[in-house]
Amino acid sequence: MPLAFYISLLTKESSTFDVTHPTRMTFRLLLLIPFLFIALLVAILLAGCNFNKVFLQPTRMTQNAKWVKMYSPRDTLLVTFSADTHQPTFFKNAKDTLPLDYEIKSVLFNGAGGNTLNGWWLKPKNSPPQITLIHFHGNAGCLMSQYRAMAPLVSKGFQLFLFDYSGFGFSQGKATRDNVLADGNAALTYVENSAEARNTRLIIYGQSLGGNLAAVVAHQREKEIDGLVLEGAFSSHKDIASHRIPLLGRILTKEKYSARKSIAMFHKPVLVIHSTEDKTVPFRMGKKLFDTAHPPKEFYVIQKPHLYGPNFYTDSIAVKMKRMLVKIN
Repeated sequence: MPLAFYISLLTKESSTFDVTHPTRMTFRLLLLIPFLFIALLVAILLAGCNFNKVFLQPTRMTQNAKWVKMYSPRDTLLVTFSADTHQPTFFKNAKDTLPLDYEIKSVLFNGAGGNTLNGWWLKPKNSPPQITLIHFHGNAGCLMSQYRAMAPLVSKGFQLFLFDYSGFGFSQGKATRDNVLADGNAALTYVENSAEARNTRLIIYGQSLGGNLAAVVAHQREKEIDGLVLEGAFSSHKDIASHRIPLLGRILTKEKYSARKSIAMFHKPVLVIHSTEDKTVPFRMGKKLFDTAHPPKEFYVIQKPHLYGPNFYTDSIAVKMKRMLVKIN
């Protein structure tokens, strides 16, 4: 029926239309249903747009930032940055240069839509690396907080490339799920073309949101990599949203891409790592990803909080990643 018809009936004042009569009241309420449905639909769409923002909570650095302080119960870490590539220098207790067991090289490269992204190479000092890990970090923070989750693996001979998505840290642009996916592909392209990664094997290592993303990029670029590691990864945006907000979260979330769908089409070695003590991403999601993956695959069950694997299980994770590559030789 035309909208004007509903409006005329809802607003009609006539002695022949008794609004106090039960039948008339029911009829009038029925006429309101289309308007209530439209209002509910609009509310869901608006809420969905806002809900999707919770997937990305970046810490941004101003482009001219010269230093930042990081606090811990044991000490204060002062980090200064160069003006050109944001090369970091670390000072313990804000005064003494902090000796590192590895080299850090900060670089800039092109990401989504021409955004300039910031990445760090973490390299062993004493031996040339044979394996490069491309790290996809989680939904929050930036390189300054995320690198510590992976740095212990450098002591086992791995070379790491870590980077910030658009809108994170010194990386330009806007933090969106579309940009994050494009940035993941851009990072892989950059590493492939770099002198640092020449003659090394490539493994994508994704954590949390980065794990969901890593599976998607790995499937899209399967021929260009040698293996995939997922730690504390959620199976899809809808799955993690419904875990946080049952029923409504699944309805409000747009599923742009998902690890569960992508890993089902990936055919190179996969290592899934998940903690039984993970309070952020349920253990069952890691198990779901493992069950969906094709062999060769391994499910490594650990303890400790979300994304503490490389810090507490450095040796065993290193052995398992090296063993992954033997399977495809």
